[in-house]
Amino acid sequence: MNLLARREYARRELAARLASRGLPGDLIDPVMDELTRENLLSDERFADAFVSARAGRGQGPVRIRIELEQKGVDPGIVERALADAGVDWGDLAEQVRRKRFGPGRPGNFKERARQARFLQYRGFAAEHLGRVLGHED
Repeated sequence: MNLLARREYARRELAARLASRGLPGDLIDPVMDELTRENLLSDERFADAFVSARAGRGQGPVRIRIELEQKGVDPGIVERALADAGVDWGDLAEQVRRKRFGPGRPGNFKERARQARFLQYRGFAAEHLGRVLGHED
């Protein structure tokens, strides 16, 4: 309960945490089921909070999707959370680009490539790069 009081967890993430703290493996699934039944543990709620927090830090949907799936969240839940986040990913990519590189558009191919690599690392898709950088990659 102390873990859940601090933040939301994905089911698989919390199970791994409990196992690392010495909870016997045969008790983990019943504990997870009980927490889910009491609505104290929810992958949907975790995904919503995770998407909101990461988008607030300027990360794009590709990176967020990968991290959620690594934490064991079902891909259907991930897609729903990304869609329901209400984030205009293209606008967010532009904000992130402006914060890093300033208001001017890249003037040459080398600068476009540098900015595109940065935005790809942050998790933005090719469609966002084309919109932000003024061309299709």
